[in-house]
This record gives sequence, C-alpha cells and structure tokens, in this order.
Amino acid sequence: PLSVREKPVMSNIGKSTNILWHDCPIGQTERQKLLGQKGCVIWITGLSGSGKSTVACALSRELHYRGHHTYVLDGDNLRHGLNRDLSFKAEDRTENIRRVGEVAKLFADAGTICIASLISPYRRDRDACRALLPDSRFIEVCLSYYSLKPR
Repeated sequence: PLSVREKPVMSNIGKSTNILWHDCPIGQTERQKLLGQKGCVIWITGLSGSGKSTVACALSRELHYRGHHTYVLDGDNLRHGLNRDLSFKAEDRTENIRRVGEVAKLFADAGTICIASLISPYRRDRDACRALLPDSRFIEVCLSYYSLKPR
C-alpha cells in the first residue's frame, strides 16, 4: 500500500486563503525504499572559517563512496541564488535559515541525506529547522576553530 500523508486541504498561508496541499501517492516510505536509505538532515554549523563547507563536502564524498545518495546545501552557495535577496541582518539571517530548513526537509523527505553547512548563529533558528523533522532525522554538528587541525 502507498503511504499518503494527511495534510490540511486548505490553509491560510500569508495573505492567501486558497492555497491547497496536493498530495502525491508516492510517499516518503516508497522513496526511501527505492534509494535503500532513510533521508535525514545533517546540519553543520559554526563560525566563518571553521571548516563547515570542507567537512560537508568530505562527508558527502565518503557517504557517496559507501553508496549513499547525498546533497550539500552550502550557505555561501545558496546566497548566490535562493537567498541572494537577503542581507546579514538578524531578521534576514533567520529567513535564510528558514528557507534552507524547508529545502533540507524536502531533500530528507525524498530519501536523500542532506548536508547543510551554514553559519546559523541563532539556536532558535536551528531549533525551528529541527522541528520540521522527526528527532532522529536532524543531526546537528557544531564546528569550532579549536576542534579542527590547521588546514
């Protein structure tokens, strides 16, 4: 049997009142079975220069060699496209993380191991992303200058 998520038929999103959730008969369980893995988000955070992107790419490469489907969402790269309209003010940083969290959730739902590497300085923003997924599907890794050997 195909799994179908129950979602509200209609929701009030922003100023619109007529946005419908359209379900697909192929659910998360079927996608994970096809890939032979469960999707999750590995959220790598830390200060600028702490090695987030380097670790994310190395982890992706290692998981790929072991036969896992991964995708890296790098904060700097996303600022060139998806988040190019955002500044570095607190409210824009929050929106940056919210957008990446939603995209990461989609990757995880598709059965992909999504590795997000972003500065993400505010715990409340990371907690909001964590709340989008079941507990075991969001893994937070914090890097510091002191935890890494000189590159």
